[in-house]
Amino acid sequence: MSIEENIAAVERFLAATNAADVPAIIDSYAPDGTLTTMGSTLISGTFDKAAISAAAGRIFEAFPNGIRFTVHAITAQDDRVAVEASSQGMHVSGREYRNQYHFLARLRDGKIVSWKEYCDTEAITDVLCGGQRPEPG
Repeated sequence: MSIEENIAAVERFLAATNAADVPAIIDSYAPDGTLTTMGSTLISGTFDKAAISAAAGRIFEAFPNGIRFTVHAITAQDDRVAVEASSQGMHVSGREYRNQYHFLARLRDGKIVSWKEYCDTEAITDVLCGGQRPEPG
């Protein structure tokens, strides 16, 4: 795929996320695709497509009015697309969630093979995890 096609695939994925289109989100991943959320929060780790499929709708349970990602910049080379973005949404707890991100996607044939999410993990812990942290060790 061309760099432009890879950028378009990432833009479609983010648009599906903004639209809470769970089937389109899942379809954006290759069969061997993974999602990695960096850090050591309760939701950090690397997840395969089966885990992504099982969890994709739950984010919209946490954000019943949706979560909105705004892209600030996209840079692409070869099979990689880097995105600088921010998010905003009202969490089910009644707290507003805002975060800043750097996403790094690797694509193959228009599908996400690897999506890495770098962001403010303290915002995740504070709002999404209700202040809870993983047990040490």
